[in-house]
Amino acid sequence: MNNNKTAIITGAGTGIGRGIALKFAENNFNLILASRNVDNLNKVKKDCDLLNNDSSYVIQTDITDEKSVDNLFLESKSKLGKIDILINNSGVFDGGPIDEMSVETWDKVINVNLRGAFLCLRQAMKLMKSQKYGRIVNIGSISGQVPRLNSVPYTTSKFGLTGLTKAAALEGRNFNVVVSIVHPGNVITELRTNRGEDKDIEPMMEPQDIAELVFLTVNLPSNVNLLESVMLPNTQLYVGRG
Repeated sequence: MNNNKTAIITGAGTGIGRGIALKFAENNFNLILASRNVDNLNKVKKDCDLLNNDSSYVIQTDITDEKSVDNLFLESKSKLGKIDILINNSGVFDGGPIDEMSVETWDKVINVNLRGAFLCLRQAMKLMKSQKYGRIVNIGSISGQVPRLNSVPYTTSKFGLTGLTKAAALEGRNFNVVVSIVHPGNVITELRTNRGEDKDIEPMMEPQDIAELVFLTVNLPSNVNLLESVMLPNTQLYVGRG
């Protein structure tokens, strides 16, 4: 294995995760692509390997399952030797009026967006503390700062992810482990199209735009942390959802 930077990207099969994977591959990162959908991951692997000469690996992972996440990190360490970066990107959206929402809907969103992020961060922190270095970037949302109507579980999960980020950043600092969160605004992804949103209703970014910010974040000097950042289309309504 070469000495290139190494990264695990969850939710790497589509959308923002795919955009980050391609940006990293373009810059000679060795990658672990993780998600439940192996078919999507294999498509991304093919694109990444064209950019960086067969330097990516696919590991099917359910981030809500503790054993599956443990296996992800064991296999990743075996394949790459070290893990420089974790991109906690996996996420789902569901919502509706609170009084009409099922517990199953709430649990589904919280389990992926918050529990899953915690399980991955926990394993990354163990490994990176032993290495005495590492970067973890959680992908949040502007909904974790200013809620949308009828998005209680999603909003709650992203507010929680911000808290997880800041608490973990405190724990990691004495071990040279840097933890950050990036809050995207509107991005054209399968997550939006699958819930029937018209991309022309509001201004949108491309996944590659977020990938640029994440790439900048992980390449900062090791003594610097861009703890929390927001990226959104310049004309997107945001403050107070006004």
